Amino acid sequence: MTVLAVRQMGFPWETRDPFLFCAHHLDRYPAGNEAMAPEDSLTGRVLGNDFSRKDGWSMYHGTKVPGFPQHPHRGFETITLARQGFVDHSDSMGATARFGQGDVQWMTAGQGVVHSEMFPLRDPNGPNTLEIFQIWLNLPRKGKLCEPYFSMFWSEQVPRLEFPGAGDTPVTVTVIAGELDDAKPPSPPPDSWAADPANHVAVWMIRLPAGAGWTLPAAAPGLNRTLYFYEGDQLTVDGQVIGNYNAVDLDSARDVPLTAGPGDCELVMLQGRPINEPVFQHGPFVMNTREEIQETIVEYQRTQFGGWPWPDHGPVHPRDQDRFAIHGDGREESP
Repeated sequence: MTVLAVRQMGFPWETRDPFLFCAHHLDRYPAGNEAMAPEDSLTGRVLGNDFSRKDGWSMYHGTKVPGFPQHPHRGFETITLARQGFVDHSDSMGATARFGQGDVQWMTAGQGVVHSEMFPLRDPNGPNTLEIFQIWLNLPRKGKLCEPYFSMFWSEQVPRLEFPGAGDTPVTVTVIAGELDDAKPPSPPPDSWAADPANHVAVWMIRLPAGAGWTLPAAAPGLNRTLYFYEGDQLTVDGQVIGNYNAVDLDSARDVPLTAGPGDCELVMLQGRPINEPVFQHGPFVMNTREEIQETIVEYQRTQFGGWPWPDHGPVHPRDQDRFAIHGDGREESP
C-alpha cells in the first residue's frame, strides 16, 4: 500500500519524526510606513500576541514591525523558506541577515541561541505580501548541545527542477534538502540530522499545474515520508483522491504517482529517517527528558544563552538594504 494514512492539517502542521512541525504563514500586508511598519491602523489587534489574520495579516509578536522579536531556542533546528517578502534576522551570536524572495535560512539552535525574525514592509506603496514556511527539525541526543550555527541557501543556489506538466506549464520541484535527479542543494549545517546521507532527509516544494501528473520517486525503505497538500482543490495520490489541506503519509520505498485536479496544486514533501528518541518539548526548547527541559530553563534564566547584543528586541535593517548575511565570526556573504 502506497498511501499509509491521510490526516487533516491544522496550524501548525503536525509532522513526523525527525521533524517537529511546519508553520506556513501567508500575510498580505499593506503599504509600509517610514518605520517599515503597517501603514494601516493597528486598532483592534492584541499587540504582542496578534495571530488574528484580521484584514488578511497578523502582527504576531511584533508591536510595530510584524514578526517575532527576540526569543530562545535549544535542541533542534529551524529551516525557514522565505518564498515572498523579507525576513530580518538577528541573534545572540552577533549574526544578522536579511533574506527573502526564495532564500532559505537553516539554523541549528544546538546548545542555545536567541534570535529575532522580523518582517519589514519595504514597499511604501504596498502590498507587502509575506509567505514563509518554517520547519522544525529535531536533533538527536548527541547533537542537542552542539554549537549554534546558521547557513544561508540563497535563492540562486536552491535547485528548481522542471518536468513535463500540462501544456506549456511545467511541474516544478524546489529541492531544499535531499537530492532529486542530478540536483543537489547546498549542504545542511554540520551537526544536522540531515548532514548524514544515511538519514535521507528531504524537503521539497512541489507545484503541479491543473491536470498535470508527476511521479514522486521511491527512496530508501523505513523513512517517514509525508506530502502536505496545502493549496489546491483535489489531488490524486496513486489512484486515491485527496481533498485540500490534508497530510498524506507514504511508503517511502515506492514510487508515488501524483495528478493535480482541476486546479493547480501546491505540496510540501518532508522525508527522513526517524531519530527514534524521546521528545520533551516546552515551547522553544526540545530535549529528551523533562529534567533536561528544567535544566534548560534554569540555564536560560541565568545566561540568556549569551545575552542579546542588539539595542532593540526586534531589529530591522534599512529599507534599501539588499539581501545579506553576517555570521557570528564576522564572515559576510550575499547572493
